[in-house]
Amino acid sequence: MPVVDLSFRLIGKTIPVDHGYALYGAVSRVVPWTHEPEQNALGIHPINGLLAGNRMLHLTPTSRLAFRLDSDDIKELLPLAGKELEVDGHKTRIGVPTVYALKPKAALHSRLVTIKLKDGLRPEPFLAAVQADLTALDIRAQPGLVKRQGSRPMEGKTSPSDPFVRRTLFIKNKARPAEVVGYAVMVQGLTADESLKLQEHGIGGRRRLGCGIFVPVR
Repeated sequence: MPVVDLSFRLIGKTIPVDHGYALYGAVSRVVPWTHEPEQNALGIHPINGLLAGNRMLHLTPTSRLAFRLDSDDIKELLPLAGKELEVDGHKTRIGVPTVYALKPKAALHSRLVTIKLKDGLRPEPFLAAVQADLTALDIRAQPGLVKRQGSRPMEGKTSPSDPFVRRTLFIKNKARPAEVVGYAVMVQGLTADESLKLQEHGIGGRRRLGCGIFVPVR
């Protein structure tokens, strides 16, 4: 059973930029199957859109609600079509789905990778942990952290001295709310087999919250 992307058109106005946890909660309320512990391999892509300021994202005609999953599980998510989602107070409607096969590309990137480190989040040990995860997947390509394009940090709590794109994920768990921090990661020089393997498995955790999912570099 190959791993594929299942993509639904998403219709609405705005959602928060940091929407991973709220989106997962909204989806699981419609399809409880996504909340089952054995679905750890399921990935929910971050939603694309245009930055609107105040940590908000404008949805556009190309905005999609997309999942990375085994093709045998597509049927589990089809009930989402036509439903309304409320993502942190912002209502969206889900359109019809399209299935896309994964394509091997030599360069892939992930918007946010989170890996637990013992001594805090610093670029060098974080990149070493990414390399270790790649080695465990028998991937020899070289990873790197994505550099910021300007002097302004991508996240308000990022140190101005940090030259890399660093992002946060707020988990609004009632018992123990947490802010998880990670980096944008790029992996280049992948063979076709390595590229498909990285897209299928990802790096780090929290895939259902949009983390560690790799897509081709545009």
